[in-house]
Amino acid sequence: MKILLVQPPYNSQTVGGNNFYIPEPLALETIGASVTNHNVKLLDMRLEPNLLETLKQFQPDIVGTTSYTPEVYRAQGILKQVKDFNKEILTVIGGHHATLIPGDFNKEYIDIVVIGEGDITFRELTDAYEKKGDLRKINGLAIRQKNGEIFLTQPREMVLNLDNAPVPRRSLTQNYREQYFRLIWRPVASMMTSRGCPFRCNFCSIWKHEHGKYRARSAESVMNELLTINEKYVSISDDNFLQDAARLEKLYHLIKQSGIKKSYKIITRSDSVVRSSKLIEQWKEIGLSEVTLGLESFRDNELKSLNKNNTVQKNSEAIKIVKDNGISLTGHFIINQNYMKEDFEALKEYIYKTGLNHPMFTVLTPLPMTDYYNEMKSQLLTKNYEMYDLVHSVLPTKLPREIFYEYYSDLYYDIYIKNNKNNSQEVEFFNNIVKNICTGLKNSYQLLN
Repeated sequence: MKILLVQPPYNSQTVGGNNFYIPEPLALETIGASVTNHNVKLLDMRLEPNLLETLKQFQPDIVGTTSYTPEVYRAQGILKQVKDFNKEILTVIGGHHATLIPGDFNKEYIDIVVIGEGDITFRELTDAYEKKGDLRKINGLAIRQKNGEIFLTQPREMVLNLDNAPVPRRSLTQNYREQYFRLIWRPVASMMTSRGCPFRCNFCSIWKHEHGKYRARSAESVMNELLTINEKYVSISDDNFLQDAARLEKLYHLIKQSGIKKSYKIITRSDSVVRSSKLIEQWKEIGLSEVTLGLESFRDNELKSLNKNNTVQKNSEAIKIVKDNGISLTGHFIINQNYMKEDFEALKEYIYKTGLNHPMFTVLTPLPMTDYYNEMKSQLLTKNYEMYDLVHSVLPTKLPREIFYEYYSDLYYDIYIKNNKNNSQEVEFFNNIVKNICTGLKNSYQLLN
C-alpha cells in the first residue's frame, strides 16, 4: 500500500519565515518508521510545495499530515486538496493540535484523526485499512462516520519505554537533507531523546499533550541513533534536555569513548543548567556548541505569573555558566501585552548586563488548551489559528498596537544591529534576518485590525 506523509508549508506571512530554521520533520519520519511494510513517501512542503504533482505521480492510498496550532488551516488545506484529487484516498491527521482539539478536524475531507502518540496507532491503522478491518477497534482514533458524526475509539496508552519507539526513518528525507538548517548551521540533523516535561508553565501546552509525564530514552538508545546520523550538526529537540543528569552523564561517556565529532544544540531550563553545571562542562568537551534557555522574563513577578517555578537569579547564573564555558547562548523572553516603553528598555538593559549572545522574543500567547488560554479566552481578539504564532498579539496591548510593535521590533534592531559590536561571520547573517523581522513586526499588527 502507498502512504504519503506531508509536512505542511510555512505561512508566507510568518515573521522571519524560513530564514531561521527548517528542521527535519522528525514526527513524520518517526511515523514513517512505524510502517516499513508499506511503500512510504514523505513530501516536505516547506521545500517542495507541489502537492498535486506528487499525488499524480505517487498515487497514494493513504495521505497523512501533522499540525501544530498555527498550521491547522494549512493541514486542513492539504487534506482537502487530497480529497479533491481522489475522494477514495484515506486522509489522516495527527500531531499536537489534533491530539488536544480533535474536533477542529471534523471536516468532510478528513477521515481519521490520530489522538496521542502515533507510533503504534498509525501502524495498526494502516494494516487494518489494508485488510479492510474494523478501524473502530484501534485505540487512539477519531473516525468520521458517513453521517458526519465522530466515533471516538478507546484512548491510546503512551509508549512507556521510549527505547521501543521507532527511530526516525531519515531515508525518507534524503532528497531534502542538505536543505535543513538552523541559522548558520547547515545541514543540520534533529533528534529527540526524551518526550514531555514535568513542569507546569501556564502558557505551555506540551505538558498537556504529554499528560504531564516526562519519559527519556536510555543513553545506549540515543548513542545507537547518533551513530546513524551523518550530519555534523545535531539539534536536540527535547523540551528540557538536562532533566535527567545521570542519563546525560552516561551518554557523555559513551560519546567520548566513541570518538564521534559533532556539534550539538540543546534546549533546557536555567535551573537545570545551574543544577547540572558539571554536565555543561562535560558536554562542551564532546561538542556542545549552543544552549537555548527558556528564560521567559527578567522579573520574578512575571516568572511567577507564568507558573515558571524559577527565578531571575537562576536565569542570570545559567547565562554565566554557559558563557563561561564558551558556548553560544540563545535566551527566549516572553513579551507581555502590558509592556510600556520603560519595560522594553529594562529588558534590553538586562540583556546587555548579562551579555546574552542571542536573545529571542515572543509575544505572550494563550495557546489553546493551556491554563493561560482558559484564563484569558474572554479577551481574545481573534480565534484565527494563523495568528497564534507567538509573534502576533491575540490579546489587547496596553500601548497602541502600532507602538507596541515598534518597540518590539526595536528590541531586535537595537540588540542585533545598532549595538552589535561583534565581527563574527554571524553578523551579516543576522543583519539580513533582523531587517526582515523588523519590517515584518512593524507591519504585522495590521493583520489583526
